[in-house]
Amino acid sequence: MIHTIGIDVGTGAVKTVLFSADGGKTDWLVKRVERIRKRDPYKLAEETMNKALEEAGLSVDDIAYIATTGEGESLAFHTGHFYSMTTHARGAIYLDPEVRSVLDIGALHGRAIRIDERGKVLEYRMTSQCASGTGQFLENIARYLGITSEEIGELSLEADDPEVVSSICAVLAETDVINMVSRSISSPNILKGIHISMAQRLLKLLRATKVTDGAVLLTGGLALDKGLVAAMKEGVADPKSKTTVEVRGHEDSIYAGAIGAALWGAFRHEKLADIAALKIAS
Repeated sequence: MIHTIGIDVGTGAVKTVLFSADGGKTDWLVKRVERIRKRDPYKLAEETMNKALEEAGLSVDDIAYIATTGEGESLAFHTGHFYSMTTHARGAIYLDPEVRSVLDIGALHGRAIRIDERGKVLEYRMTSQCASGTGQFLENIARYLGITSEEIGELSLEADDPEVVSSICAVLAETDVINMVSRSISSPNILKGIHISMAQRLLKLLRATKVTDGAVLLTGGLALDKGLVAAMKEGVADPKSKTTVEVRGHEDSIYAGAIGAALWGAFRHEKLADIAALKIAS
């Protein structure tokens, strides 16, 4: 049996998981997430890893592979790094084996990924960093409205006459929101309008990867935003969406990238061990 760690360094948070692996059997032992909040993400990643090790009663010497993803490639103590789209794909299959596509909605961009039953990436598309369909954009709007990020989803569900944001660029979209506030549009209706706009763009991104049906798992920092999930489901129900996907969430969706990193790390460790054994035998 070996132990592996997966660390997903994002723009808004650091996610860390610890797994044990024994042949084809894996057990998820520890999970930790820390919002960065102006702290050094690399120091935070090391601190979070140490806390995970302490929780599991292990030391760093007990870890066979420390795998990073996201912005974690610069971490000095990592064993190897994996691209985000591959880790989110593998993590999504671990969390929900039935899904065949992933919508990773992070702080700076959204990403649609079409996958097979093993979590192999078949095709993907990304939004630009300027897009108004990201977590950072929503956080900026929340600050302007005087609410916390945690309140966004619930408030959006209270909307009775949403005002859809038309601008794709985040800067212009923020101007739209300022104009809405000046016209006394309520916060719930502003937020629901933003969620509808985001859902439309994300569904368009899915179609660009040739995904029109099957189950799609939401991952990333916005995966648990109830307002966005509701807007996505409403968007699918609209005949104009030209898609019949089943939008799914998972309570651990935010860890998808870290999970995928840990599992890919275990796989790579096993392959390297096999190669070493063959060299010794020859």
